[in-house]
Amino acid sequence: MLDKTGIAKRIAKEVKDGYYVNLGIGIPTLVANFVRSDINVEFQSENGVLGMGPFPFEGDEDADIINAGKQTITTLPGASFFDSALSFAMIRGKHVDLTILGAMEVAENGDIANWKIPGKMVKGMGGAMDLVASAENIIVAMMHTNKAGESKLLKRCTLPLTGVGCVKKIVTNLAVLEVVPEGFKLLERAPGVSVETIQKATEGKLLVADDIPEMNL
Repeated sequence: MLDKTGIAKRIAKEVKDGYYVNLGIGIPTLVANFVRSDINVEFQSENGVLGMGPFPFEGDEDADIINAGKQTITTLPGASFFDSALSFAMIRGKHVDLTILGAMEVAENGDIANWKIPGKMVKGMGGAMDLVASAENIIVAMMHTNKAGESKLLKRCTLPLTGVGCVKKIVTNLAVLEVVPEGFKLLERAPGVSVETIQKATEGKLLVADDIPEMNL
């Protein structure tokens, strides 16, 4: 199985030259550390940053330079800072090529739930609803099961939805899956993880071809 860093490494392979990419909080923020050095990518954060770089080394942090998750970040040459209104104009205007989000649940039809658990206090939905409503390419980074071992890839989400039918691809600690009209299509499995393990951990409909390759990290 992959750890969170492994998930981020695999998702980094989906980032193409010239992309403008929004990184959600959690696992997605790690992706910036693993993007190939020979491509040009602009990372956007909805709190008003364009041109984010990797996380700073210890001792080099600047408390005034943070991402949407309030983590200290670095910026690349040419980076810019702006207000939230302009940031969300970029998002709602579909100027972001790829959105990478975490999730608590994803349904086999591409629904995503990632902002609220009933009965628990949250500060607000953040920018997630704008992102999923506007983005045409959404990749979810998540663990395949919860702490109780229950699947987070479901027939239907049980938590309040963030977006409907919007997720295109999912990378978990067990697998890479594509959301297709028939369900979750298994594309790759994590090193050492069997197809049977993935099947047992997936509640939603899982489509499996004859030969499923291991991820190349």
